[in-house]
Amino acid sequence: MTNVSEHPPVGRTYQLAVVSGGTSDPSSTRLLADRTADRVAAIARDRGTTVLITTISLRELASEIGTAITSQLMGPRMTEAIKILGRADGLIVSAPVYKAGPSGLFTSFFHVLDNDLLIAKPVILAATAGTARHALVVDDQMRSLFAYLRTLSVPTSLFAASEDWSGGDLTKRIDRAATELVLLMEAEFARKIKDASWHNYQHTYGSAGGNQTDIELDTDLMRLATGGSARREPTD
Repeated sequence: MTNVSEHPPVGRTYQLAVVSGGTSDPSSTRLLADRTADRVAAIARDRGTTVLITTISLRELASEIGTAITSQLMGPRMTEAIKILGRADGLIVSAPVYKAGPSGLFTSFFHVLDNDLLIAKPVILAATAGTARHALVVDDQMRSLFAYLRTLSVPTSLFAASEDWSGGDLTKRIDRAATELVLLMEAEFARKIKDASWHNYQHTYGSAGGNQTDIELDTDLMRLATGGSARREPTD
């Protein structure tokens, strides 16, 4: 049982979004994600809080991800996935490794997301592969991607090669990562950042969050852009 000294906010409910990039059925990538999510829920339950799990299977979004990456148009399943991520208090993302990198389907999904969608959200990074030769992919490639998205990746990353499923080390790492995620969700850091410091982040116009859309419309540049003329300054 997890033993921590801090008192959790008893009775709170947190939303956990799980993103699985596995394309086969059954999928070891999905298995790792589900096993980790179940452990997060169990640790939270022991601490008097509730975690509700929603899983996004990228296998089911493949065609819409392709459309989004080429045209920026979001289909209904992509739109729903974005809503799930937006309201999540924490994430678990799990990718299969192909040719020494996370799959293109996995990275493409996160490439089309709004840069503001995941700011300060805690994330467990996980990956699976057929060989331990790919063990550094999580920290070398996935961690940098989620740093760009300005998430808060937990210290412990997860990687499972074929030989790891029968050993105890993977279970220990899942326990560590799950505990880290629960504590970060309980801290509600993402919400506090949005409340206290959202304006200090560089945002794109109209991106997730809302209050960065205030722009000065009464300028010469904006008048020219809308077909008007620049305002002439009075002369003496």
